[in-house]
Amino acid sequence: ATPFSQVARGVMFSMVFFEDADIGHIHIFPSNEIPASDASDLPRLLDDTVVSAFGSLDVGQYIFFDTPQQSPLFLESEEQLGKFLTESETTVFLVVKDGALVHEWYAEGVDPEALHTSFSVSKSILSTTLGMAIEEGYISSLDDPVTDYVPELLERDPQFGAITLRDLVTMTSGLRYVKDRNFYGDAPNTYYSTDLRQSGIAKTHIVEPPGQNWLYNNYNPLLLGVVLERATGMTVSQYVSESWWGAMGAEADASWSTDSFYNRFEKLESGFNARPIDFARFGLMFANEGVVDGEQVVPRAWVEEATARTNVSLGDAAWLDQRYGYFWWVLPDGRFYAQGNLGQYVLVSPDDDVVIVRMGRDGRMSNGASLDWVSLLLEVTDRLSGSGPAGPEK
Repeated sequence: ATPFSQVARGVMFSMVFFEDADIGHIHIFPSNEIPASDASDLPRLLDDTVVSAFGSLDVGQYIFFDTPQQSPLFLESEEQLGKFLTESETTVFLVVKDGALVHEWYAEGVDPEALHTSFSVSKSILSTTLGMAIEEGYISSLDDPVTDYVPELLERDPQFGAITLRDLVTMTSGLRYVKDRNFYGDAPNTYYSTDLRQSGIAKTHIVEPPGQNWLYNNYNPLLLGVVLERATGMTVSQYVSESWWGAMGAEADASWSTDSFYNRFEKLESGFNARPIDFARFGLMFANEGVVDGEQVVPRAWVEEATARTNVSLGDAAWLDQRYGYFWWVLPDGRFYAQGNLGQYVLVSPDDDVVIVRMGRDGRMSNGASLDWVSLLLEVTDRLSGSGPAGPEK
């Protein structure tokens, strides 16, 4: 019954398998293919710079147990780093520096040529696709009301006319989103539903005026997906391929998990699947202001605007003083990252010309300890760029 029933999916995944999300769901949901073209240049110049960066910092300060007992942890060899990555449930760890792949690690049994799912990293993919639709004239402006493209929302509530595409892509739409375990709650409606178009259009409710408060809300990408379909006349996957995935030079076809075999609507809040090396290419394109192999693929203005800081406080990870751009997490020093559930990251440091891709089965250690991946990756980036301490802090 799982292809046809949201309740069956909820029971099967949440109650039987005890999973809210799992990287194995790439094999459960159907998907739309995203064809690639010719691979862009990404030389492999593997060296020991990343091992040296880890070897000069105490990784233990980013691991949090229930009791403060963590001893210093320095990873001073390839073997020690690999052991840590394995124990932290990491499946893929890639580092690009100065346009070349300098570190490449895959967990045992992980196929580098297989597609890996990215969960909410997909939102940054969707944001890029929205920018291309504006650049190519399918959408006139982020300030367009969503009802210009989805007019039936006005029949449900005239207040939808005040919500713009900008409100959706910045998570300030004023729409309700409550995380709960109800089979028909907002979280299941945007993950397990077999008709996500209908979820985005018929199950959204306004709780406050748009543009005032930030709330992480998975209805927002669904509505933007409907807008893109209607504006371009293509599926989102088709338009991703034609507008920038091929031009970016992905080395393999990607895919986007869909709600069902019969509706074929991309999940959009999650489910973008690609080879890890192509996630690295995606980050590198943004590090280079949208340029790939000397060609402007994504408009520079969009890259700058999508990753610019807003004045909306998130209240999450306040010590980082992070903000939210257009489906990107933005830091005060110009760095930004795409983030997905279970510790999927594409971190971009343009000034340092560094991109780090971390993918995993979980964001925590295998022993249950919490791990502050963002701060750790930022510290590694500092040391790769020479701005961190030069020697071990022993």
